[in-house]
Amino acid sequence: MVPRTHRDAAIEVGEAGALAAPGGSLNEHVLDVMMPFYGDPTLFRAAVQSVLDQTDSHWRLVVIDDLYPDMEPGAWLQGLGDSRVVYHRNIVNLGVAGNFARCIELAEASHTVIMGCDDLLLPNYVARMRARIREFPDASYLQPGVEVIDSEGRVKRPLPDRVKDRYRPDVSGALELGGEQLATSLLRGNWTYFPSICWRTETLRKHGFRSEFQVVLDLALQIEIVLDGGTLVLDSEPTFHYRRHSASVSSWKANDGSRFLEERSFFLSTATRLQEHGWRTAARTAAHHYSSRLNALTRVPAAVAAGSGRGIRTLLAHTFGTGLVFEPNSHTAMNR
Repeated sequence: MVPRTHRDAAIEVGEAGALAAPGGSLNEHVLDVMMPFYGDPTLFRAAVQSVLDQTDSHWRLVVIDDLYPDMEPGAWLQGLGDSRVVYHRNIVNLGVAGNFARCIELAEASHTVIMGCDDLLLPNYVARMRARIREFPDASYLQPGVEVIDSEGRVKRPLPDRVKDRYRPDVSGALELGGEQLATSLLRGNWTYFPSICWRTETLRKHGFRSEFQVVLDLALQIEIVLDGGTLVLDSEPTFHYRRHSASVSSWKANDGSRFLEERSFFLSTATRLQEHGWRTAARTAAHHYSSRLNALTRVPAAVAAGSGRGIRTLLAHTFGTGLVFEPNSHTAMNR
């Protein structure tokens, strides 16, 4: 379920503009681009412009300002004078999971993307997603092709993304995935890019984001959807630029080791659920969480350089610590 409502913790500035399709009526596949905002105003403007530059005009942009100290970005947005662009400024800072929940509350279209305020849509994103939605009308969510850019906007492929490439299924065109096979694939290594995903809005409302997570909340949501019988469409054509830089929540939590405490909790609890569900291969994958352990090991040098004894201990404990071991033909697990 979606976390508690945040409607009383926000004010709404501007009116939601309903964009009519060229034929005159509101098209059911108008895409809501929800953009939580708290970050670099220059990158924010570029992100907004990438939405305005779409070749397909069937979109609505909703910016949710999580109490960013500078009012100028919001003033700039409202000054665009585009009825498809809506601005909301929260009265209190809701944080990552809270603002994501707010995005779900405010979404109106049949499909929604929760886009990072420093990422970029390529001009064909909306057109491509609408085409795939027509082709796979029952899919719960769609993962488009993604190119990774650095802080300067240059296309790069750093180590984390080369690892994602190895885990991602090899697809030409589009392929619908689901069941234990998809769960196992995602738990082996989460190869999706959350800010680029196009979600069925009713699916987001049904499952929502778990408020206790800041780093693995997207993977947790996907596992909930897959366990409920939902499917993912993987599309190979790049339509999104994902910006990777060291200032992200997941980056700084990785170096001090705190993200791996969250990951361990998630993987072990998920392993038990999957075992009870009868998905034993997926359960073993979650219990071992090898890619997460390897990621922790790669962070040790940064923790050493920072002189963080606690970070070093946390990272090494996650890398070499015990997981769950399931007895054959049993739904029970033991810590080892």
